[in-house]
Amino acid sequence: MAHWLLKSEPASWSWQDQQGVASEPWTGVRNHQAANALKAMRIGDTAFFYHSVAEKRIVGIVRVVGEAAADPTDDTGRWVKVDVAALRPLPKPVTLRQIKDDPRLAQLPLIRQSRLSVMAVDDQAWAILCGLGGLPPTD
Repeated sequence: MAHWLLKSEPASWSWQDQQGVASEPWTGVRNHQAANALKAMRIGDTAFFYHSVAEKRIVGIVRVVGEAAADPTDDTGRWVKVDVAALRPLPKPVTLRQIKDDPRLAQLPLIRQSRLSVMAVDDQAWAILCGLGGLPPTD
């Protein structure tokens, strides 16, 4: 099972919105690197749900429930979406400041490629971030 991070602007789609549905297509990704990450996702993979813009914090965990397919919001047919379902909120949201201040997380794309909206999270970083968020690393 792989781990990911998905960024969302809470004014457009928030963690509260995500928790209110059985599953939701993750649409609107228009960056090739982020789209390649979506294509690599498999059913059962987990992802941090990150509120971008003003909040800049990880607030929950979702599970991939549908693999890459055509993005219905794309008229060109070039982009893909995956389907995700909320698993659980983080007991303690993890801020971007906390992530940047932890030298163990220096390799995260969230720090190195701040504009990337979908990115892989390695197992070690996943465990560290879960711990910071008040969860055991296996969640």
